[in-house]
Amino acid sequence: MKNYLIIFMVFLLILIGCENSPSEPKDEDITVSEETLDKIGQMLIVGFRGTEINDTSAISGYIEDLNLGGVVLFELDAPTLSRPRNIESPSQVQQLVSDLKSYSTEPLFIAIDQEGGFVDRLKESYGFPPTVTAQHLGEVNSEDTTRYWANSCASTLEDMGINLNFAPVVDLNINPDSPAIGYYERSFSADADTVIFHSKIWIEEHHNRDLLCSIKHFPGHGSATDDSHLGITDITETWSESELIPYDSLISEDMVDMVMTAHVYNRNLDNDYPATMSSAIIGDILRGDLGYHGVIISDDMQMGAIVNEFGMSFAIEKAIDAGVDMMIFSNNGTQYNDDIALEAYNIIVSLIEDGSITEERIDESYVRIMALKTGL
Repeated sequence: MKNYLIIFMVFLLILIGCENSPSEPKDEDITVSEETLDKIGQMLIVGFRGTEINDTSAISGYIEDLNLGGVVLFELDAPTLSRPRNIESPSQVQQLVSDLKSYSTEPLFIAIDQEGGFVDRLKESYGFPPTVTAQHLGEVNSEDTTRYWANSCASTLEDMGINLNFAPVVDLNINPDSPAIGYYERSFSADADTVIFHSKIWIEEHHNRDLLCSIKHFPGHGSATDDSHLGITDITETWSESELIPYDSLISEDMVDMVMTAHVYNRNLDNDYPATMSSAIIGDILRGDLGYHGVIISDDMQMGAIVNEFGMSFAIEKAIDAGVDMMIFSNNGTQYNDDIALEAYNIIVSLIEDGSITEERIDESYVRIMALKTGL
């Protein structure tokens, strides 16, 4: 497997045609150190097909050879609108997770979007406990009720060996018809204090079982009228600073493991780039004004708002430059690419080789990632 990947990597480096890569080698090209090559893989969380894996599976090879930071599990294969993707039953998921971890020499993030309600990968129909939406919990507005459902979710993830939940959603429900948030009842409330109250309970119950959470979608997706899965989502006229309040509160109380960025435009904050690619939004606001020094992860880099507008190489460069530490490649949009992990990895290598990104910048992310993985 390793020899195959090395040959394939060289081949792809020739063919990829990164926007910022030189067409011919230059004298000033940088040779990437072996140490940095190992660190690059930790910046990637990748989706894959299969309810079981073995030594011949592409994902097991990439975990082993690229030192991947993590994988993300889905129940629906979106490109084919078919099931199963990764999830059939509790016993099957337990075995899959165990096998995935066995191929990694570092702690491996096994991530999932288990918000509850409509965004529910571990469904009751597969033998998992029932769930409710965040909106339902916000409307009931009971500590005991939210703690019950949060504990149920965390307990299920712990039993499966899953260690990272891309939840809770801390977007404010400003637009109840928002196609990505409000429509699916993913927000606790339009009121920031209510969102903070229930998010803290959700995070506490996960932390009680040594599970990590990623709050999302920074700097706020709840006012959007479009869906960033499909294309440009502009919140310039609808976003307000109140959407930062949950982040500010949770960060100040040291409750945040990871922050996920949104692929949304706010031209009052950055006239050129969506949040995931914006130094003004990530560097100045999240890192600067809010004082967040932990891991920042992108939403899926294969969403239409990114790939359709910028192309993968440029988007990866700008995201890393802005301060993103990890990037999700869900491999679960309109197309599936068995080698997306290698392609993303090679792009980062090329960006270092042509001087667009420094090895020191990779080091910064690696230190944050590995600190978060301590104890997994």
